[in-house]
Amino acid sequence: MTPETIEAYGIGLRLFRPEDAADTAAACADPQTQRFISGLPSPYTEEDARWWITEGAPAAWATGGAAYAIADRTTDRLLGGIGLSNPVPTRNQAEIGYWVAPWARGRGVATAATRALADRAFATGTVRLELLTSAENTASQRVALAAGFQHEGVRRDANPTRGGGRHDLLAWVRLAGDPAGPTRRLLPDLPDGRLTDGVVTLRPLGPDDADLMYALHTRPEVVANQAPPVPPTRAAIDRRCAVAGSAWLTGSIARLLILDTATGEPAGSCGLSYDEPAAGEGTIGYALLPAWRGREYAARAVRLMARWAFGTVGIARLAAVTLPDNTASHRVLEKAGFRREGLVRGAVPGLDGTRTDDLLFGLLPDELTD
Repeated sequence: MTPETIEAYGIGLRLFRPEDAADTAAACADPQTQRFISGLPSPYTEEDARWWITEGAPAAWATGGAAYAIADRTTDRLLGGIGLSNPVPTRNQAEIGYWVAPWARGRGVATAATRALADRAFATGTVRLELLTSAENTASQRVALAAGFQHEGVRRDANPTRGGGRHDLLAWVRLAGDPAGPTRRLLPDLPDGRLTDGVVTLRPLGPDDADLMYALHTRPEVVANQAPPVPPTRAAIDRRCAVAGSAWLTGSIARLLILDTATGEPAGSCGLSYDEPAAGEGTIGYALLPAWRGREYAARAVRLMARWAFGTVGIARLAAVTLPDNTASHRVLEKAGFRREGLVRGAVPGLDGTRTDDLLFGLLPDELTD
């Protein structure tokens, strides 16, 4: 690829210039940029920016990659940076990466730049582009999806963590023959960001919900109905909440918090897993804090999830499993229209190498109750 200016999708890609040094330094010193690009110097100074402009970016071009400044087409002010790295000529493959300045975020800049550079890369012979993101960087994952990349898997311990250690990266891939995007998601966003029936509201789980989730999922009666019945560690709950957005975007599971609509107080949590996309089957689960039990909040949450699953998501069948003696959960499911379908013997792990039966419930769209 030659370093030609690219203008597409409302933005411009050009070479970095000396006058970009101050904006480059401000953008790369930003905490969000520093958090997700661990290879940047910290603190990041104008001297670092000048090195990048005079040596780092030209070196990327010299080694078969690319390094562009993303610029405002009207003012030419720097909005971010984007480039190609780790080229594998024998595979016609490269890795695409970007950063966006704080003053340009929320405007679709990264998506436009990614689409523009991907178009140029494919037009000049690249066949496969990889985009790697931290599991916690949901903004970057949304860019990948909007630009036509598909989730392909996890690169274990692929990146050094600032301060020591290593962490996984999610791999997103677009091939030359793939549509430009957006990529269809198994689990789309909720309409208006939440679901509600006026009494109960469901909203996506996030990093700030870790205290509540730990308190809920370490309660003895909740642990007793988990498989295996072992309380989660605080680290596991922190991680679950930190990557909840990523799990949703990759189509693994939609985790939600159950709220009392009138007060906004948390009542519990629930989730929808799309286990069998080819078969159109998903699975739901839920748990309530003691103060909200016996008030049909769980049944309301199940109905809200089921309507969304059958409607927007397009699931054809929902399943739920409970322990055979969890009669309270049986009542919740039956109130929502689920039917008992049978006992699955030795379905889940118990303690000390034992196995425990599960009771299977199923729901079809026309069986959902109001």
